[in-house]
Amino acid sequence: MKLLIRWLLLSSALMLLAQWDHGVQVNSFGAAMIAAAVLGLLNAFVRPLLILLTLPVTVLTLGLFLFVINAFTFQMASGLLDGFHVRSFWDALLGSVIYSLWGVVIDVALEYVFGRRSTGR
Repeated sequence: MKLLIRWLLLSSALMLLAQWDHGVQVNSFGAAMIAAAVLGLLNAFVRPLLILLTLPVTVLTLGLFLFVINAFTFQMASGLLDGFHVRSFWDALLGSVIYSLWGVVIDVALEYVFGRRSTGR
């Protein structure tokens, strides 16, 4: 249940982001739901590989290159989907930062509502 609510809230955040940043376009709420799912999958599987491959650059820039990786995965999702479009790298960078911040707010709110699961101790 928590995963479904998180998915719906992140989809809503993507729709709100499209209203704020005109470089990010989402055609419908259904497209936002698919985009949120694809972004989640890319962040789970592709992003760790990118972080590992660019580790020297990330260390050299004191972690700031992670913003570039986030923007790249945001733009990659845009390239994979029809109803979700990001115009430029800078729009992807701004969009990924705002979307990540909304994700943190959503995660904190859901932890507050649902509480942490007990570890059995």
